[in-house]
Formats: sequence, structure tokens, C-alpha cells
Amino acid sequence: MNSKKVKVQSLYTVTDEELMLMSSQNPELQFERNADGTLETMPPTGGISGNREIKAGAYLLNWVENQDLGEVFSSSTGFRLPNAAVRSPDAAFVAKERLSEGWDEQEDKFLNLAPDFVIEIRSKNDSLEKLKAKMEEYIANGVKLGWLIECQNQQALVYRLDGSITQYPATAILSGEDVVPGFTLLLAKLL
Repeated sequence: MNSKKVKVQSLYTVTDEELMLMSSQNPELQFERNADGTLETMPPTGGISGNREIKAGAYLLNWVENQDLGEVFSSSTGFRLPNAAVRSPDAAFVAKERLSEGWDEQEDKFLNLAPDFVIEIRSKNDSLEKLKAKMEEYIANGVKLGWLIECQNQQALVYRLDGSITQYPATAILSGEDVVPGFTLLLAKLL
């Protein structure tokens, strides 16, 4: 079955509570809210993309937990960015000193911050231009480091808070740099 992204134009800005309710009532879809209040839905990923996402999150989680650096979040987590967009990266890390006390007691709330580090993995049906724009939005809203894993072209684009973007080939070892200290991953493991 071929699914397409559907863009829903809101007549008003959907609140966090409404977005959370829509998500819980439609578990087969993932919703994100753009800064302008419009909603986007993403169909479930296929097996290969889902496998790549969980691997990325697992590698990151193992490192972060072993080093006691903070928390790792899955693609089901909504982050409310400073520009009012709600985004759900495929994997995300937040340093422990940035998580407010009691953050883990608010199960039905989006995290009201930009992650420190995000990973987005391009699925076959994803627009590269839209994903690049999303990565730029993350950086503009305070994400310090982002990896865009681009399977179709066997490469990664690494975005940094200073505005630099570096392209790496499939043979590269990606680094968490000073954002996730010591974390490295052979890019080929996610391709």
C-alpha cells in the first residue's frame, strides 16, 4: 500500500492537548505541528525504515545510559520547539542537566524544549528537501547537533549549531562530538 503525506490546514492553531488527543485516537498515524499551526501526518514506516530507527535509538541509548549523560527519546516523543512547532525526530537526546525536575511525571505532555541531538533517517517516501528544512529548523531552535541519515544516496548530512553542514560517505564514522561525548557510530550500520 502506498501512503502519502497529508497536509491538514488548521483554521486555528491546534493546542498541545488536541494534538495529543488526535495522536491517541489515531495510533496508526504520527502527527507533527508546524510553526504556523498546520499539521502533518506521517504513515507508519516500512520494516527497513523502522529497523534503522530502532537501531539508531538503541546505539544512542546504550551509550547515553552507560555514560549517564541524560535521556534518549524515540520517534513517538513530541518536542515543542521555541517556534511552537511540535517535532518527533527518529531518535533524540537531552542532556540530564537540561531536563526539568518532574519532566518524567508528565506522561501526556510534550517536552517543552529542543533536544540537544537528533537523528532523522530518510525513508523511501520522504522528501529530502523537507527533511533538510526540518534539520535547519531544529538547529534554528537550539538543537546542537543533528544527523540526517540519507540511505538513498548512502550518506549522512551532519548539522551543527554553528550553521555548518558536513556530508559524510557510507564508510564514515559519525561522532556525537561534544554534544554526546564519546558517542561514535559507523554510518554503514544505519544504511
